[in-house]
Amino acid sequence: MIKLSVAMAALLFFFSTILYSYINYSVDKELQSSLTKQAKYIFATYPDVKKGIEENAELIQKTLHINAEIIYLPDVNYSTTHVHKYKKGKEYFFELHFPYNFQQQAYLNISANITKQKHVQQQVYKSIIFVNLLTMGLVILYAYFLSGMLLSTLRILSEKLSKRNESMMEPIEVKDLPKEFEPLAQSINTLMMRIQNFVKYKKELFIGVAHELKTPLAVMKTKTQVTLMKRKSTKLDLEEALKQNITSIDEMNKIVSSILEFGRAEGAQFETPMHIDVIAFLQKKAEDFKILADANAQKFEYNLAPKQLTICIQSLLLTQIIQNFVQNALKFTPKDKTVMLKSYLLDGNLVIEVIDEGEGIDENKDLFAPFIRSQTSSGTGLGLFLAKSASDAMGASINIENRKDTQGTIAKVIIPKYPFCSI
Repeated sequence: MIKLSVAMAALLFFFSTILYSYINYSVDKELQSSLTKQAKYIFATYPDVKKGIEENAELIQKTLHINAEIIYLPDVNYSTTHVHKYKKGKEYFFELHFPYNFQQQAYLNISANITKQKHVQQQVYKSIIFVNLLTMGLVILYAYFLSGMLLSTLRILSEKLSKRNESMMEPIEVKDLPKEFEPLAQSINTLMMRIQNFVKYKKELFIGVAHELKTPLAVMKTKTQVTLMKRKSTKLDLEEALKQNITSIDEMNKIVSSILEFGRAEGAQFETPMHIDVIAFLQKKAEDFKILADANAQKFEYNLAPKQLTICIQSLLLTQIIQNFVQNALKFTPKDKTVMLKSYLLDGNLVIEVIDEGEGIDENKDLFAPFIRSQTSSGTGLGLFLAKSASDAMGASINIENRKDTQGTIAKVIIPKYPFCSI
């Protein structure tokens, strides 16, 4: 606040000086113009200027309020009108030298007492300083109360946030805050919701990993113990136990590979957002997916709108989402059936849909939780979990639902109109 006051005072002095200098310049120009007109009037009135001034000096002083005389200045050579100001005691004078006789270096000297004008100028300058000081005081007072109001609100937000941890993520009550802080509070609430979902899914991931690894380990242990307990274990029994252990190890490797894939997906969240033509990006992906569908005797179609749309986005995260949707659709869609990739604008947001003719989903399950998979799936159940994490990271939302018109599913991602972008 002190630095702001000093800066404002310096700015006030600077502009006041400029304004006062401009007023002085304007008054001086007006005085010079007035005295020049009076000099021309004297030349036009008196054929013999010198004699006329000497005989009518008192009359000129009373009527024109000037002192006029012919002076000789042998040490100077003014080819045009010359003016200057001077102070005599407490009075101020404005003097004009008008060329009269170049050969004799004689000039018509006209002087006017401008003490009253000078006092008015000084009074104007004092008024300018007073008004500006008053204005600066009001601005500082307003800034003080405004900063106090803002700081009190920020303190409230800080206290509310300091009481929150991963186990208590209640949203901030927006209605308790000034309207200016509502967007900030809403952004904080959105961030806390994303953190809460992240923590929730991470916990579910760790619990799911432990559960998934525990099953094959238990099978390996039981099979090995049973084989060892047999008094007469044959070579065939040993081979069967080893094969079962290898199968269990393969299952655990698949889980570990999925966890590593999750780690790589997490790293993609740190990708710098870039401006890309998302429609051209989707078309390139669609052409690749069409090749994959043709190889599986399936149909792949796409209908992308608008023709062009440039947004700031993390392309790796979008790839994870779309690729997961399409791969799931191709996995559960029978041969000769169709998978479609579709995009369109809705309320300024970009909607991307993957529509299939597969077996549909169980809408009672949380499909985005880790290790949730259908009975016919051979995967680990992390695909949609990764897609959900990617959508949260890029500020988008995803949804999967059964089709209403026929059998199949619609997997949808909605990218907001103004996605976050650090440039």
